[in-house]
Amino acid sequence: MTTLIKIAVVCGLAGLTSTAFAEKVVLRVGHFPNVTHAQAMIAHGLSREGKGWFEQRLGPDVEVQWFVYNAGPSAMEAIFTKGLDITYVGPNPAINAHLKSRGAEIRIVAGACGGGAALVVQPDGRIKADGDFRGRRVATPQLGNTQDVAARAWLASKGFRVTMTGGDALVVPAANPDQLALFQKGDMDAVWTVEPWVTRLVLEAKGRVYLEESALWPQTGGRYVTTHLVSSVRFLKERPALLKRWIAAHVELTQWINQQPDDAKRVLNAETKAETTKALPRETLDGAWRRLELTHDPICASLLKSAEDAHRIGFLREKPDLSRIYDLRLLNEVLREKGLTEIP
Repeated sequence: MTTLIKIAVVCGLAGLTSTAFAEKVVLRVGHFPNVTHAQAMIAHGLSREGKGWFEQRLGPDVEVQWFVYNAGPSAMEAIFTKGLDITYVGPNPAINAHLKSRGAEIRIVAGACGGGAALVVQPDGRIKADGDFRGRRVATPQLGNTQDVAARAWLASKGFRVTMTGGDALVVPAANPDQLALFQKGDMDAVWTVEPWVTRLVLEAKGRVYLEESALWPQTGGRYVTTHLVSSVRFLKERPALLKRWIAAHVELTQWINQQPDDAKRVLNAETKAETTKALPRETLDGAWRRLELTHDPICASLLKSAEDAHRIGFLREKPDLSRIYDLRLLNEVLREKGLTEIP
């Protein structure tokens, strides 16, 4: 073998070796095990089946690592500590994290889900009109979360004095499974929560929907945000091309879900079982699905109104400055390239 051939062979092998062992970019993505995080749940399920939606669109040089969390604040803390690059999360944890970091750590880069919340009351007629909430116990999923703020703001709008620990009506933060159990025993007069728990309260505890939260949003045509796609500022600055590819795949997945709801629900429910050990009954999933809007639109006006409500009822001491919380440039680039309407 000539010297030139030897050099060529060695160089070729070195090239193959460097390509074969090149480090992948690891993309760490968070989500909650709930139907309101449907895009992430379905994508995680497809990854588990070896049919990764995002993996196919991001390419072989990217490894997607999924992380499941149980509360929005823990996902935001993971963003702060660089444990996550992007995450699906509700509006209030995003607001709180943005304010906590003085606007330096997170950006909302797309919408994911809207709707899904309602106020459910006992079926025995103890609450028939707004005035009947005086002296009643109203459960919400978590102190300061999106539904908790909505419940307190609504009660205040009806003239009730509501404090953190009492007032004319008592708002009781409790985990969703506890809400259901307490409601079934009659210890809670009402629950303000989000799907699939609204449907579960109706089907399993015979609750009555007193108020659809959509009725409180005339300025947005009944639409309000439930879940966002949030990026760390670091990831947005360091990997904008990768983030854009994720957003493009997110938009495509949202379209597919809306076009193929039966297939989407099958994958989502299989992933629900994998993450929580129990799938949702078909009637529950179908009921929850009807109350949700899966969309890439972040429905910005509703987030700003929620922040105003949180300030008005005392959760936020100062009027929040959310002028930097959105960065929709990449989303609008994607929408423009796909011939879809951009988000103002």
